[in-house]
Amino acid sequence: MISYLKGQAVTTLHRSTNRIILILEVNDIGYEIQITQRLLKEIKLGQSVQIFTHYQLREDQAILYGFTSAPERDLFRQLISVAGIGAQSAIALIDSLGLEQLIQAIITGNTQNLTKTPGIGAKTAARIALELKTKLKEWRQSMQSGDFTSTTPLDILEDLEITLLALGYTANEIEQTIFKISQDEQLKENSSVDDWLKSAIASLSHS
Repeated sequence: MISYLKGQAVTTLHRSTNRIILILEVNDIGYEIQITQRLLKEIKLGQSVQIFTHYQLREDQAILYGFTSAPERDLFRQLISVAGIGAQSAIALIDSLGLEQLIQAIITGNTQNLTKTPGIGAKTAARIALELKTKLKEWRQSMQSGDFTSTTPLDILEDLEITLLALGYTANEIEQTIFKISQDEQLKENSSVDDWLKSAIASLSHS
């Protein structure tokens, strides 16, 4: 229903320990959006921000959940499709592991990694891996948007992200840049982190 919203970040509210609400003003309308801890760290109040959203309608209320990117939002949707996994558990998983690490853990059946998230026990982790392993493998291979590609080694992405974060770039800038440079067929076949870094910095300097 609402793919994304772009507007001014007005304020953030902490409704409970794990629930963070962003008030986003779009065309003089203030939207309440529950966001992740990862997104909270990127937001600067008073500035414009683009939030990818998932709209959930319950009997007693309507809720908007907000994410840093479309792939992160889509992964949230995959997680809540698993029986017994609610929105708060899905958000906790994303916050704990991050997009690529969470997908990798599910695809490889690394339940030990999944149980690092508070509230996710061994049985729940096993159910997530069992139900989503094949779906996420196919999804990752077929995605035309996101911050990773199936042919890019995970260690390159991790090293690249850590280095760019250390240089002061935001997670959102890094996600968009990695997606952009990952479309370069020659770079995909390059295992040099230095070359990936040079390409990323060049892209960021022109954005």
